[in-house]
Amino acid sequence: MQAQANIIAQWHDVCHVDDLVTNSGVCALIGDVQVAIFSVQLDGEENLFAINNWDPIGEANVLYRGIVGTLTDKIVVASPLYKEHYDLDSGACLERDDISVNTYPVRVEQDRVLIEL
Repeated sequence: MQAQANIIAQWHDVCHVDDLVTNSGVCALIGDVQVAIFSVQLDGEENLFAINNWDPIGEANVLYRGIVGTLTDKIVVASPLYKEHYDLDSGACLERDDISVNTYPVRVEQDRVLIEL
């Protein structure tokens, strides 16, 4: 029987909150993973989301460049390539049940954005 490697997620300091652009995305490289970070203003409140930057349909690291909005009461980003919408909470593709992207927890401490990966 093979031993399974335990993967322990850890928090990574990726940027200052001033590096984020409201209602837009930025990209950060954590190890070998590109993460798209979105700051979304909704009802006067800033919400932060982090998803994998890899667009599984367009096969490119481009999701941080997508347009942020709402669709069917979900906060989404539209891929800049083929315009599929990814739910920023769950990572699910709204147009295709068989496609999704990873999501990552985000928090802010002392004006620093931290992502758990």
